[in-house]
Amino acid sequence: MNTHTGLIRPTASGLTEQDVLDTRSILTAAGLVDENTRFAYVMPDDAETRVVTGLLVDLPTARTTFVVVDLTLGSVRSTRELDTRAEGHAPVFDEDFATADRAVKSDPEWLAAMARRGITDLTLVRIVALSAGSFGYDDEVGIRVARALAFRADYPADSQWAHPIDGVIAHVDVTNGRVLRVIETDIEHVPAESGDYLAPAVRGPERADLTPLHIVQPAGVGFDIVDGVLTWQNWRFTVGFNGREGLTLHDIAFRDGGEWRDIVRRASISEMVVPYADPTPTHDWQNYFDAGEYQFGRLANSLELGCDCLGEIRYLDAVVVGDDGYPRTIRNAICIHEEDFGVLWKHNDGFAGTNETRRQRRLIVSFFVTVGNYDYGFYWAFSLDGAIELEAKATGIVFTAGYPEGRDDYPYSSQLAPGLAAPYHQHLFSARLDMAIDGDAHIVEEIDAVRVPMGPGNERGNAFTKSTSRLTSERQARRDAATDRGRVWFVGSADRRNRMGAPTGYVLVPEGLPLLLADDDSSIAARAGFARHHLWVSRYEPGELWAAGYTPNQHPGGAGLPQYTAGDRSIDGEHVVLWHTFGLTHFPRLEDWPIMPVDYAGFALKPHGFFDRNPTLDVPDLARVGSTGESCASSETRSPDLAGVPSCCAAPEGAPLDYATHITNGDAR
Repeated sequence: MNTHTGLIRPTASGLTEQDVLDTRSILTAAGLVDENTRFAYVMPDDAETRVVTGLLVDLPTARTTFVVVDLTLGSVRSTRELDTRAEGHAPVFDEDFATADRAVKSDPEWLAAMARRGITDLTLVRIVALSAGSFGYDDEVGIRVARALAFRADYPADSQWAHPIDGVIAHVDVTNGRVLRVIETDIEHVPAESGDYLAPAVRGPERADLTPLHIVQPAGVGFDIVDGVLTWQNWRFTVGFNGREGLTLHDIAFRDGGEWRDIVRRASISEMVVPYADPTPTHDWQNYFDAGEYQFGRLANSLELGCDCLGEIRYLDAVVVGDDGYPRTIRNAICIHEEDFGVLWKHNDGFAGTNETRRQRRLIVSFFVTVGNYDYGFYWAFSLDGAIELEAKATGIVFTAGYPEGRDDYPYSSQLAPGLAAPYHQHLFSARLDMAIDGDAHIVEEIDAVRVPMGPGNERGNAFTKSTSRLTSERQARRDAATDRGRVWFVGSADRRNRMGAPTGYVLVPEGLPLLLADDDSSIAARAGFARHHLWVSRYEPGELWAAGYTPNQHPGGAGLPQYTAGDRSIDGEHVVLWHTFGLTHFPRLEDWPIMPVDYAGFALKPHGFFDRNPTLDVPDLARVGSTGESCASSETRSPDLAGVPSCCAAPEGAPLDYATHITNGDAR
């Protein structure tokens, strides 16, 4: 279906509503579903079409079963019960929050702790039940657990995050609906200042001088999407979506001349972890795997024109699976648009008498997800010159706590308002890039800038060069960024060469910001092993999709990338997957309260010898006519083959002579 017709709402590639219904029906007929069954991770198989994998949980027992369903045959291909003690549990379900709320608000010890803090009206108390992690409690083994914090909301639209009821936490057995323990500290105050950023008393009068800004494309958008396959300029790829990762991109290719050349087989944000730095007993457990424990895709926003997206927009709906196993369609889950991105290339040539500029344009494919207090946008950008970039946007509301009274130097959080703390924390993402550079046989190299000491052959000390090191095995390819050396990682074809005889390829350009800052022996370091290196490279293996493993919820650690690469398989000449850790280390500012302006993190994939020359020489000058409608410059100042073609950017008459005169006189710099 074509987005330009407007007759049928386009949907991202992935499971259809009928696929989901068929999956549920097949599992029910096999006796695997009853009223106590909840569905998690229902996804199309990465390696086989018409095959669906899923995770089923029996709520009363926490029994967790991995299932594989063949939609073509209409049968269950296989089942396997997980050992939750060693393999972790399924992600958080919607009803876990209600279960925790009931259990906590009926627990005498917790009620007494509230009374000590002056809280008696429980209708004002909102329980926030969060994923528990794994910390060696014997009574948490084999059951599903949440850790419950409390906040006060003084009216329905109040921002509860302004009023944390800190110094008390309940550990909740959500399998059996009971409180396991209550832990208290000496923080008993509840911050009083409002954080309602929509209230006039907080926000003040709105600005009256922000004039309208319109982005228009009179001829319509320049891309097309048919049955999930998007084409734009020289790009082609399939837009996918699933309940765990959200947006996925498949079979990314670039048309070079008349040839479609493969670049990436599958791209996604595989995982994200948010570890907190406050070591007090009510917060030292806080670390959330937002994809594996909460499921990005199921929490995706329905985007709105003029709010989330601006300009000529096309949307895609997405189908996800609810806890009950039935399909749920998220309207406008994915936003697709073009944007101007400044200058693509430019040169004012004083000798030739030409002044040419071309503008860069990008295609953006994005979605936004809300995970509790935080909101994250993921924007994949495709440029005219063959570059791919990912930009993660973090906004929403910082997680809050009570700031220790009598302190102005607490080393693990920022004070945002009287008595209100925002603990230091990180947002660490793992991008999974299943590479396909001109096929499935690859080489991987690390490239560093290198200083050359002054001496023989470098008498003036001006020389510098680069070093290139081949990465040949999975363990060797656990690498960290080095911004002082401009370190990048090259992935190239083991078979194809460019016109200079070098492998065709791309480089991964990292931002090189801090990795996981928790101690190497901590629980979170064991569970989020992927966040200990900027780069991991694994040999492709179906099913190895998750940087922190399939079931990080309450997992004791070691799953995901440490496990995938433990065998130290060869990656030289093999089909490889790049895993890139990137993200933010957040020391909250006063300016981040009561709602946080967007902060950014990301990376780039840039062609590096993939093309034989600049692939944008054919980009036209779309600004040949000035605002008056007259030609901006005479064609007489241009090279012979451009005679008769006006340009807004042509060199002014006389400039070539002036420039050449300066060169002759030795005044050029």
